[in-house]
Amino acid sequence: MIPDTIVVHLIIILISFYVLTKSADFLVDGSVAIAYRFNIPKMIIGIVLVSFATTTPEFTVSLLSALKGYPEIALGNAIGSVIADDALALALGMIVAPTVIAVDSKILKSAGIFLIVIDIVAFILAFNGTVSRFEGAFLIIILIGYFGWVIVSEKRRKNGKVSKEIDNEVMEHVKGTVLSQVLKFVGGVVGVVIASRFLVDSSVWTATYFKVPQVIIGLTLVAIGTSLPEIATSIIASRKGHGDLALGDIIGADILNILWIIGSASLARPIKVAPKIIYFAFPAMITVVVTMLLFARHKYRLTRFKGVILVLMYIAYLVSSLLLFHTPAAGS
Repeated sequence: MIPDTIVVHLIIILISFYVLTKSADFLVDGSVAIAYRFNIPKMIIGIVLVSFATTTPEFTVSLLSALKGYPEIALGNAIGSVIADDALALALGMIVAPTVIAVDSKILKSAGIFLIVIDIVAFILAFNGTVSRFEGAFLIIILIGYFGWVIVSEKRRKNGKVSKEIDNEVMEHVKGTVLSQVLKFVGGVVGVVIASRFLVDSSVWTATYFKVPQVIIGLTLVAIGTSLPEIATSIIASRKGHGDLALGDIIGADILNILWIIGSASLARPIKVAPKIIYFAFPAMITVVVTMLLFARHKYRLTRFKGVILVLMYIAYLVSSLLLFHTPAAGS
């Protein structure tokens, strides 16, 4: 049996970071190859395909939390992940990208408006402190309808397109069989999910060992931990010059966190949380999402400066959370 020591956990953290990076590399390469192979915009691949893969940790944590009777964790993880995805994962991708990230204006307009609308709808549904099973089912139905619309729109786009010039970059990415590209994508997904789990568990253990307060662990390691797939994918994709894939993944993950994850968690067990949490978390999330979308809309370019502003917003969110929800121990 492996000894439970600080040295072992530090080694696990280092190995997990390496595996996470390499797996994200495979995930990005597989996704880009699939996009080129089937002539689908990388942003669409990010929204529909990659986002499902990278939100697996959030889905698992929120669903199990709801089933075990921890609704605040279920809802908080979903909302916190949206904030971390936009103000940390995408922001870091923008900062490390070798060039400015160009944004597909048409896809952004439709997906962006939809994202803002569902954020507001979810806020309205949760305003009374409860998300019922009926409301959860409603959120999932909206998700099914949205993806159906995306698929139909993409078919119309491809039917209306006369031809596509194949350049050297495209030829580089479509090397190999479809099966090999899909296996690379799937292998990347599996590696990212497993490495993220080990990384979060050992990081929490290490933080506890050094007597880091649980509230800090919850607000940072757990919230950021479930967003590690998005963070890794965004950084790797942006560094490889596929910032549009990173943006698509983040927008898709945001949509899934609201519709799929909150919807599924409330279907498993109605979510009931204190109004104080609702009135803080949802406005914070909507503010970050709107800011991110406005940055993407501005000249349809994502720059390092915009990324830095988003990171500062995330720091402000963490500080505000600590000030609002941290209760000092008795006698302190």
